[in-house]
Amino acid sequence: MKTALLRSGPGRAATPAATAATAAFVAGALLVVWSAYIHFHLWDETDGYRQLSVIGPLFLAQAIGGLVLGILIVAVRRVWVAIGGIGFALSTIAGFLLTVGLPKGLFNFKESWAAPFATQAFGIEVAITVVLAMAGILCCNGSASTLRSGSAPTGIASSGA
Repeated sequence: MKTALLRSGPGRAATPAATAATAAFVAGALLVVWSAYIHFHLWDETDGYRQLSVIGPLFLAQAIGGLVLGILIVAVRRVWVAIGGIGFALSTIAGFLLTVGLPKGLFNFKESWAAPFATQAFGIEVAITVVLAMAGILCCNGSASTLRSGSAPTGIASSGA
């Protein structure tokens, strides 16, 4: 049953919960792509992060991964991909907080809240976490009633047992 919840999604039903879950997936995907764009922009600037030995490739990886993940979130719309998006956002938050909070930063790179796009990107990452958590909760709540009735959750084929 637990793995079935990870595969649950809003399905094709036109219920308010399914519509809200789909809207949350789309909003979460757009936020992930926005975060990816910010990181690519910062990496691509003339004096950007690409000049930094470890942080530069991480910014580029975040940008590429965010674009791919944003597309995946919209295409798949399942709890497991929402969890992946939340992990993506929380890892980005953790990396930033480490670069700001550690005495030598992360990989000997010290960042500041005053850096370009720092507070905006941080806010976007928090929003990703909240919006995709809401999408996952809506999918799980929508599936809970069908699990109790004996049929498969939304988006899952019944085994006919």
